Amino acid sequence: MAVAGLPKAQKRKAIIGGIAGAAVIRILLALVALELLAVIGLMLAGGVLLLWVCWRMYRELRPDKRHGVTIAPPKSLASAMLQILLADLSMSLDNVLAVAGASNGHTGVLVVGLVVSVVMMAVAASLIARLLERFRWIAWVGLTIVLFVACKLIFEGGEDVWHHLPAATP
Repeated sequence: MAVAGLPKAQKRKAIIGGIAGAAVIRILLALVALELLAVIGLMLAGGVLLLWVCWRMYRELRPDKRHGVTIAPPKSLASAMLQILLADLSMSLDNVLAVAGASNGHTGVLVVGLVVSVVMMAVAASLIARLLERFRWIAWVGLTIVLFVACKLIFEGGEDVWHHLPAATP
């Protein structure tokens, strides 16, 4: 959905650039994955970040009130890549933790697992971008799913923060 408003020539660049950045972020996250689990509020922050991504996606998908049709605002290559990076950052923590757990402490296995997941994401992103051009309703389904994930992260992360707040003393 992030590349939907770009000219055709820039779509591939945005996907490759966004996914390359996401790969770097995933590898960095994986290297500190166990420490990240101890950070109180990380899920809450990720959920809020993802909620912001949802708002941006909604603004791109909503119909133009004057004409009743969807007219995507002009988008730059940099903004599409940033949107891909932010969405991946907020949603990839579970993937990183799964790969880190499966690697059983072997850095080589960890890197190979992350590379495979990023390549699969790149292939899927290209296919989904083409589907979104033909069937706009898929974008709304995707936005709903991302919104659900954002709300879940906010709820669970907020609950975690709440349980770690010092008890109020009378």
